[in-house]
Amino acid sequence: MATSSTPPNGAPSDLAAHLMDQAMGHLFSAALRTAAHYRIADHLAEGPRTAEQLAVATDTHAPHLRRVLRYLAARGIFREDAAGAFQLTPAAAPLRTDVPDSLHPAIMLSTDELFLRTSALMPEAVREGGAAFERLFGAPLFTHLASDPERRELFDSGMSALSGPVDEAVVAAYPFPEAGTVVDVGGGRGGLLRAVLRRHPQLSGVLFDQPPPLARHLLDGDEVKGRWRTEEGDFFASVPEGGDVYVLKHVLHDWPDADCRGILRTCHAAMSRGSRLLVIECVLPQGNAPHFGKTLDVAMMALLDGQERTAQEFATLLSDGGFRLTRVLPTAAFPSIVEAVAD
Repeated sequence: MATSSTPPNGAPSDLAAHLMDQAMGHLFSAALRTAAHYRIADHLAEGPRTAEQLAVATDTHAPHLRRVLRYLAARGIFREDAAGAFQLTPAAAPLRTDVPDSLHPAIMLSTDELFLRTSALMPEAVREGGAAFERLFGAPLFTHLASDPERRELFDSGMSALSGPVDEAVVAAYPFPEAGTVVDVGGGRGGLLRAVLRRHPQLSGVLFDQPPPLARHLLDGDEVKGRWRTEEGDFFASVPEGGDVYVLKHVLHDWPDADCRGILRTCHAAMSRGSRLLVIECVLPQGNAPHFGKTLDVAMMALLDGQERTAQEFATLLSDGGFRLTRVLPTAAFPSIVEAVAD
């Protein structure tokens, strides 16, 4: 059975198998979550182990565990050798919890029932518009998270893990000024701001967000000591003034255009003429080529009534908010850096 996202150029039976394999993609998510839940990658860090050995270590049912691992191995997550032992692959390595830029929290978030149950309502969302999440849970995502501390922690941890590789890629790709203040608007736990301040020791920073992520910020450490502060608030109402560079990383894609314009105008009101704004988001390419942004775009439609955008859509949105798009810089990660100046 084909597992590639590209349909095979074979017989009708091959095409049917490919289509059915794609239709059962929810089983892959469930299998990946199972491996993450039982921390299989951690148990394989010291070398190959059989399903029976892993079952003893994880207190699971060996025959069922082997079937799940065999399925994941067929998709490049783990590998089974001739002796029946499973081992890590490069694709499985980020599932480890003890490595830099571990994606374990991000996998647990993206395979959580919040995502899976919401995705099942996509036909209704397409028919009626709006976010499927709100239909299912009776409130927008962020309102729901505010009433569920455990899920809020899952969300913040998952987003922080997903952001790790992105933060370093952004800092490597963008020429931040050697001095001044960077204001990270809706910056979560501050992974990006930390990366910026580490690379530019003359910069200072402000991490602006709501209390839950700020309570577990990542800015402690001697490398950035004394060069940052946190500030709580609502970016629809106001943002800190006096910055030289303002950053919106994975913020605008959470919101429809009307709300994005509100966020941009709030930022514009706090900025001086000529100050720079960096919007760090996927920039959707034209054509049919695969791009992670196209996956995120559908996720935003289901969860938040948000969307990913093309370069032209960003230019229009920024203009409506009082900005002029100056350039789009690619990074080594999936998002790009959309730079704009305040007019």
